[in-house]
Amino acid sequence: MSLQSCVLDLRLKPDLSAGAGGKYGRMFPDLAPLHCEEKDLLALGRAGSALDVTVDDPSSDNPKIPAGHTMFGHMLAHDLTADRSLLAAHASLRRIHNFRTPALNFESLYGLGPSGAPYMYDADDPDKFLLGVDETGARSDVPRNSQGRALIGDPRNDVHHIIVQLHLIMLKLHNRFVERVRDEGAAAHDVFGQAQRNLRWHLQWIVLNEFLPLTVGDDLMRDIVRNGRRFFRPAHSYIPVEFADAAYRFGHAQVRVTYRLNERTRAAVYPDLAGGRSLPSAHVVDWRRFFALDAGSQPQASKRIEPRVAHTLIDLPESVVGQTPLPEFHSLACRDLTRARALNLPSGETIARHIGAQPLTPAEVGLGDYGWRSETPLWYYILKEASVRHNGERLGEVGGTIVAEVLSGVIDADPTSYRSADPAWVPVLPSRQGGRFTLADAVASATA
Repeated sequence: MSLQSCVLDLRLKPDLSAGAGGKYGRMFPDLAPLHCEEKDLLALGRAGSALDVTVDDPSSDNPKIPAGHTMFGHMLAHDLTADRSLLAAHASLRRIHNFRTPALNFESLYGLGPSGAPYMYDADDPDKFLLGVDETGARSDVPRNSQGRALIGDPRNDVHHIIVQLHLIMLKLHNRFVERVRDEGAAAHDVFGQAQRNLRWHLQWIVLNEFLPLTVGDDLMRDIVRNGRRFFRPAHSYIPVEFADAAYRFGHAQVRVTYRLNERTRAAVYPDLAGGRSLPSAHVVDWRRFFALDAGSQPQASKRIEPRVAHTLIDLPESVVGQTPLPEFHSLACRDLTRARALNLPSGETIARHIGAQPLTPAEVGLGDYGWRSETPLWYYILKEASVRHNGERLGEVGGTIVAEVLSGVIDADPTSYRSADPAWVPVLPSRQGGRFTLADAVASATA
């Protein structure tokens, strides 16, 4: 989940799981909450704490997951948690669109479509997205207004310059699909819908067949395919707070202190690459540095999943977090820890026992050295579980179960997803790995 979404959702009321049919719910509604003091959580996550990482140590690189997957994971969070009511100010539009049902259908890209949001689309060819330019005239940015604000389906994807360029990749890929379905003879009135479906299904395929196996492991994904989900089987689609406010925030630990964007530029996400402004050509991403696009170029790795967070996220600028009542709320780690407390989430050990996993011992958690006497906050536990059980290369049983079951469950619950509409479907874009279509393949197709 991205920084901006975390900042915004801290303003929500603590009870996000109030009723049937709502957007949020609880995956484990009968488990008792963890009781701990806010001051202890703030001490654990503030600047200068043991979580605060100021330099990228090569030994903490994760060789299994390229850096670009962290950015894709953030985009998924934006799409899944998008408040569709923000996209439509009028009740009539809310009646037309289902704004309450969570889905990975990438409305964060499409917004209200060419008729509802024409400023996002090419006036000369409204089946295609409008693309922006940098100061050199290259089509390397999303379209923006005169104040530099991105004209895109979800403004959170402009939170920094790497994510907004991945958003741009998806816009370009949609435009490629427009050309493809036209070449295949699609009727004019079907072109946009077919291109949109193609993009959505390819991205859903990536989530289920690459992103999740890398994140939670092949064994867990095979078990879900073979035996089904054990804990996320809702009567209606919703987002569990255990997912949104703890487990899926594992991505914060994957962020590097600095990124090599291209041959010329190395920069930190904050403040160097903060969004809400036009993209300078110096920040144009060479995607070979984020994905394995060719054999001669090794991409940067994401960081291992462990209870450590880049200082750039521990000391967020006021332009991102606004004015805060406590200096600790400049720390994303503090926000993650206190958010779970406000929502009365159970401890990691409690969930481990409930799902039949072997809980981490106090020695494995390691918080006793800091005077911690209670069980472990869920977010911290999930990071530590990944570190202890899998060397930080993927999530452990608690974190992996929550993330895999929710993402796969939301896709399966969507009647428009390929899993529901056409389970035998496979990607039509070329793959460089013998039929296993990947995110790197999607990037290569968009930039060819």
